[in-house]
Amino acid sequence: MSDSQQPGRGPLHGHLVLDLSRALAGPHAGMMLGDLGARVVKVEAPGRGDDTRGWGPPFVGPEDARESTYFLACNRNKESVTADLKSEEGRALVARLVRQADVLIENFRPGVMDRLGFPEERLRELNPRLVILSISGFGPDGPEGGRAGYDQIAQGEAGLMSITGTPGAPLKVGTPIADLLAGIFGVQAVLAALLERRSTGCGRTVRTSLLSSLIGIHSFQGTRWTVAREVPVAEGNQHPSIAPYGLFHCADGDLQLSAGSESLWRSVAAVTGLDPADPRYATNADRVRNRVRLARELEQVFATAPAADWLARLDAAGVPVGRVRTIDEVYAWEQTRAQGLIVQVDHPVLGPIELPGTPWRFDDGGRTRHDPPPTLGQHNASVRAWLDEVEGLGSRDTAPEPPADRHPAAAGATR
Repeated sequence: MSDSQQPGRGPLHGHLVLDLSRALAGPHAGMMLGDLGARVVKVEAPGRGDDTRGWGPPFVGPEDARESTYFLACNRNKESVTADLKSEEGRALVARLVRQADVLIENFRPGVMDRLGFPEERLRELNPRLVILSISGFGPDGPEGGRAGYDQIAQGEAGLMSITGTPGAPLKVGTPIADLLAGIFGVQAVLAALLERRSTGCGRTVRTSLLSSLIGIHSFQGTRWTVAREVPVAEGNQHPSIAPYGLFHCADGDLQLSAGSESLWRSVAAVTGLDPADPRYATNADRVRNRVRLARELEQVFATAPAADWLARLDAAGVPVGRVRTIDEVYAWEQTRAQGLIVQVDHPVLGPIELPGTPWRFDDGGRTRHDPPPTLGQHNASVRAWLDEVEGLGSRDTAPEPPADRHPAAAGATR
């Protein structure tokens, strides 16, 4: 068994990620790589740190050490060092980290890395094996390549808001989905580049953007236009191509069901007393054309009993069905906990806290010990000491791991 395959460490154990990003897309990518076992060093601006440290409320913790729950959501399994990238000292620290890193993440506007003294050519000189993940709002080039990108702006520009919500009322998705997907797609490409590096010995640059991440998930809504020349519109809580499929009102609440096949439609009809052979509903195409009428008829039936009764009846008939849970209900749900979707960490200021967990499971458990999101500059001393030792030995691979206890008292932290 190799060192990276030891239980509890994660498959990226032994890899170093230098996270120069802020806000959400880049930090989310860095956190995912950390969740996979990589060591992630996050460089933040002195005094204020990552933008998300100020995004709130809610803030938690004592008055003199408030933490943003937004920051906590995307920065676990990282070490924080502060550096002013406009100063010689700050750039020197970054250069030292670049030499040791396997991956660098940045989401500055196009051209900023060049102005800071780290164009791609210099990064390659410092470390030819470096895999660079560059995330932007609208891409690095093209007529609008230099635009600043924030999630909701991208959701509108990429068409997502036009197909979300009800007709005529554009609606953003309830999570910053463009940021999150850019991070996810970026990690996917980084992993491929690391795999390629094993045979070539060289790193490469991976670029993605908020725009590309959303167009990348247009799926059938995209081909409705590119192939069929039909402009999709918002359909509310009903599926535009499958019926019945969506949210329905019952006597005391809502349920959601999916009849994604003809056999499932017949099951829905049997439970609700509708005629599956009714010419208006005989095929999926018929049901989609008459979706409004079908939904009305189903809701007239569902209104005769509580949602729990219909959920039980439909589930017994094999129909995919579910509730609409609030966020607090999701985290109290035994299924969530049984799937390991909550991570418990011991924060140096907040104490024991729970965070949304990792969306994958490995046969050996993957990374089983998670570090809390760091306080600002918490690892200033320990990271610099580690660099001194690595550079003294001449190889990162021969240097010892940082201490397991990375809390401020053990790591010589500064705030």
